[in-house]
Amino acid sequence: MKTAKKSENRKSSTGDKDRKALRLAETTDLSPKQAKDLIDKHGKDSAKIEKEARNFKAEG
Repeated sequence: MKTAKKSENRKSSTGDKDRKALRLAETTDLSPKQAKDLIDKHGKDSAKIEKEARNFKAEG
């Protein structure tokens, strides 16, 4: 039973990350992949992620 629960949590976590990445991509000029990479790099620090997204936008 524990394995199924871990698998569910992993799927949920991946789905959350995908939704966050899509939201970030929609609100910035980042691609969904760039947004997902920022989320992977900075974890749950949404302020840092938003700041980095703005930096990408300014540089690009």
